[in-house]
Amino acid sequence: MKTLGFAAHSATSPLGPFQFERRALGPQDVHIEILYCGICHSDLHSARNEWGGAVYPIVPGHEIVGRVKRVGSGVKSFHEGELVAVGCLVDSCRTCSSCKAHLEQYCETGFTLTYNSPEPQTGKMTYGGYSTQIIVDENYVLHIPKKFKESQLAGVAPLVCAGITTYSPLRYWKVGKGSVVAVVGLGGLGHMAVKLARAMGAHVVVFTTSAKKVGDALQLGAHEVVLSTEAEAMKKNQNRFDFILDTVSGSHELDDYVVLLKRDATICLVGLPEGDHPSPTVGNLIFKRKKLAGSLIGGILETQEMLDFCAEHGITADIEIIPMEKINEAYERMLKNDVKYRFVIDIKKSHFR
Repeated sequence: MKTLGFAAHSATSPLGPFQFERRALGPQDVHIEILYCGICHSDLHSARNEWGGAVYPIVPGHEIVGRVKRVGSGVKSFHEGELVAVGCLVDSCRTCSSCKAHLEQYCETGFTLTYNSPEPQTGKMTYGGYSTQIIVDENYVLHIPKKFKESQLAGVAPLVCAGITTYSPLRYWKVGKGSVVAVVGLGGLGHMAVKLARAMGAHVVVFTTSAKKVGDALQLGAHEVVLSTEAEAMKKNQNRFDFILDTVSGSHELDDYVVLLKRDATICLVGLPEGDHPSPTVGNLIFKRKKLAGSLIGGILETQEMLDFCAEHGITADIEIIPMEKINEAYERMLKNDVKYRFVIDIKKSHFR
């Protein structure tokens, strides 16, 4: 099935128009016309091979919102015309202990990413949402709750990556009423973490290096904002937090935040930097039984739960909509943190030739 998209053909070339073939519709497949696709920082890392392992050409994009065009003969859960979403995963082994626990993101034999990953059905590399259409197994497609209006759909797209990446650890560590939670960084992930933690009933404190983001953080739902560049302000917050969600994707000192945890509390990393963070001081962990952890997106069941939660609480991402032809400009602006807080591509208003 001929499909139009935008692809990176090398680590140094700009993304440009690319025509490719989607696989034929199988019995368990859903054919989706893509309406919107969010731009994740990992798209940039992948396109520029900053994590290694890139197989070119790469069509990025794993924050997909679209409408069902057709379904395979065996599909029971979706119907033509339905609004759906696709996140970071389009397959997994389905038989390992993680998959059986609905934690496909931790598949022990290897999940299939929405792009730049071998496709089980064809053996070819997957191509993502910077394109006009996609074919996905129904088990990895998500229902968009009816409470979301058509006008909100662009803001729904980032939920299936930025939203679930922050929702999953907040849920796992049982953040709720009475929790005092710190969110480190106020970007694509951080702004979602603030909204979600606030909706869960937590007292939310944002830590940022930018004084310009103080007003934004409060408007997004933070109760307090701390400038992490101010030593005295950081000292005042020591031994205070039940949970810290560190969303920063650049390498930085973790000790600055570990000391802010209460006894038995956890700091969880969800940002993936190009290089490792400096190792935290072991004593800071040992003396109050603190925990340093990580979390990766979420399984399909939990991602659906997150979408339902967001619909119930009126949560979408704060976005800037662009046409596809502005993608290279958007990448450069992302590097300068010049977006509030997620770019989303409007596929219908894009030119692919």
